[in-house]
Amino acid sequence: MKKVILSLTIISLLTLVIIVSCKKTGNDSSSYTCNTCKQAPDAVAANDANSKGIYKGVVIGSSGTIKFNVANSDNTITATMVIDGVTVTLTSSITWVQGQSYVAPFTGTLNGSAVSINFKVDANGGNPIITSSNIPGHPNADFTLVKETSSALIECFEGTYHSSLPEDGTFNLLLSRSLKQYGGSARKNGSTVASSTFNGSINGNNDLVDAQDNQVKAHLSGDILSGNSKDRNGNTITVNAKRTL
Repeated sequence: MKKVILSLTIISLLTLVIIVSCKKTGNDSSSYTCNTCKQAPDAVAANDANSKGIYKGVVIGSSGTIKFNVANSDNTITATMVIDGVTVTLTSSITWVQGQSYVAPFTGTLNGSAVSINFKVDANGGNPIITSSNIPGHPNADFTLVKETSSALIECFEGTYHSSLPEDGTFNLLLSRSLKQYGGSARKNGSTVASSTFNGSINGNNDLVDAQDNQVKAHLSGDILSGNSKDRNGNTITVNAKRTL
C-alpha cells in the first residue's frame, strides 16, 4: 500500500500528474447539499496542537472517506470509514498519552471480513498518516489525511475525472475554506499503482488553483466541485466531485 501525506497548514508543493490549465465551468444549477456533513469543526480547541483530536481523510482504492476521533472530547478512540457506500466502524485499544505521538491499529469488519488500518500522528498533531492497511476487496488503498482544528473545518469531496485520452478515474480531495487550501489524489480506474497527488489554494472566486503552475483546476460552489482543464499534452480533463464528509 502506498501512502499519501498532506498538511493543509504547511503548503508542500507536491508533483501534480494531472497538470491543469483550466477555466471555470458552470456547476449543476439544481445544486447538491451534503445534509449529513458538519458545518462547523468537531475539533476541540485544547487539542489543536497535540495528537488528540479529529482527523479526516479520503480513500482511493475504490472510493471513500475516513474520520478518526482520537480522544477529542472524552476518552473515546474510534474511526468511521465509508467505502463504496458501506460504513465500517473501527476501534483501537491504544490509550492516548500526553506529549507523545499516537500510533495505533484500528480494527473492524467489512462484509464479515476483518479490516485493519494503522494510524500514526506526531505529538503536536502534525503529519497524520496511514502506515498500512488491509481492507478486503480494496487492495492498495491510498489515504490522504489531515487534522481538523477548532478554527478550520475539513471537508471531504469524492468524485471522478475524465480525460480525452480517453481515461476515467477517481478524483477525491480535502479542503478547508477558512485556510483557503486543498489537496487530494486521483487514480485511473482499474489501476493498483500509487495515486497521483495534487494540492493548491482556493482564491476569492472559489476557484481551486494548482500550486505548481498557478492555473485554475476547478470551481467550488457549495458542496459541488467541477471544472474542465488541459494537461501538458493538450488533453481535456473534466473533474466532478461532491462533498460527502
